[in-house]
Amino acid sequence: MKLGLLGPAADSASLKAAALGLRQKAGAERIVYLGTDQKLEEIVLEWARALVGEEASEDGLLARATKRCLSASPYQIDQFIRKERELAHLRMYESLPNGRARSVDILGGKVAVLIHDKALLEEDDILPAALLIFGKNPGPLIKQIGRRWFLSPGLGGIMTVSDVDDELTATVFGADFSVLQSEVLSSDSALKMRVQGSA
Repeated sequence: MKLGLLGPAADSASLKAAALGLRQKAGAERIVYLGTDQKLEEIVLEWARALVGEEASEDGLLARATKRCLSASPYQIDQFIRKERELAHLRMYESLPNGRARSVDILGGKVAVLIHDKALLEEDDILPAALLIFGKNPGPLIKQIGRRWFLSPGLGGIMTVSDVDDELTATVFGADFSVLQSEVLSSDSALKMRVQGSA
């Protein structure tokens, strides 16, 4: 599993490029926007309408199929199916929920709290979490404090968290998807002490 993270964006064009790149270049399987505006929803709706027209909701699938496939050629039916599959793939893009703007997930067996502003974290958020992921930060951040990791792509930033063989790795990308930083998120923060017995 590879989670893509998008920091709050200044403009829709850069957010669109980052969202596409996370899927096509970084191989993210799920992408979360950590801003509180509606920019990502607007972009995804634009993509959906470009694929299947104005009525791009899942509820409209049967109506679209009836309208476009009843007297269609095999090629046209294949094209219809391709576009509907691509529409389904757009569900990989998510934004934080409204209101308290936080989400709780499990990544690599660890509790992760995703939030726009870490200043809004409450004790109930922090206690069970191994990963605290937030958007509002001037630049990218991968930092361990105690047993917890604080992660942020930063404003307009791009990051992935990969779970491979039960090992989490956070990677920060530049706008051109060159790797700027990559770190294994080890959970072993205990102090290692050597006890020597007296002879």
